[in-house]
Amino acid sequence: MSDQIDSAVDGATADADAIEVDAAEQRSVVRERYADIATRGSDCCADDDATDGDSGRVGYAADQIDAVEDGADLGLGCGNPTAIAALEPGETVLDLGSGGGFDCFLAAREVGPDGRVIGVDMTPEMVERARENVQRNDADAVEFRLGEIEHLPVADGSVDVILSNCVINLSPEKPQVFREAFRVLRPGGRLAVSDVVRTAPFPDDVRLDPDSVSGCVAGASSIEELESILDDAGFVDVAIEPKAESEAFIRDWDDDRDPSEYIVAATIEGRKPRS
Repeated sequence: MSDQIDSAVDGATADADAIEVDAAEQRSVVRERYADIATRGSDCCADDDATDGDSGRVGYAADQIDAVEDGADLGLGCGNPTAIAALEPGETVLDLGSGGGFDCFLAAREVGPDGRVIGVDMTPEMVERARENVQRNDADAVEFRLGEIEHLPVADGSVDVILSNCVINLSPEKPQVFREAFRVLRPGGRLAVSDVVRTAPFPDDVRLDPDSVSGCVAGASSIEELESILDDAGFVDVAIEPKAESEAFIRDWDDDRDPSEYIVAATIEGRKPRS
């Protein structure tokens, strides 16, 4: 596993591994998959019984899991972005691909009554579920908007912190995602993202498989690619840190293959310059 991480850091994976699934098809399969998850409530990658146990495995503390009412934690993440966000009272937070709202409700606890949290998701069923969870969690400072992360329904320079948890890999237009993130951040605003990165070339049966794309595997970019995308978008102080321990839960994401041979979870951080 360490050799895989080293190769990702060195940018040794090839551009030839770019996704060849059509962008429209990719969005369609992702939307369909997460609509189903929103409706039936099971997670995207692990067993149908997985909820709190999986959140603990990817980095959430027990008190965080217990603080949010049932129905918001769908076990969709590959990390805990709130743990790296260093949220402050009064900040405005945006969650890209907010799902059932779990990270939004955790962020609301950190920013307090003077803060604001906005979740954006492209799946109507998921937004409906998240809005229902607002009432269950008595979270008046949290709102959910329907929209694509490539075209955020958020005003320029209005957000202090952007969170995202294992979602950006699903986008067929990652440069546009980070350009939009840069646009909506205030000067000095920051990214705190948990996602997966590619550590080795994908075999064709993974790279061309729509289920692998929608299952948080085949859409992953290498660290070198992400660094270049973030730099082009204007971000500074970029830091991408692979998490070797994620092999333990990524291995469970596919019954037929071992995705940990190709991807690893990572934290992705960056900052919009103050001027």
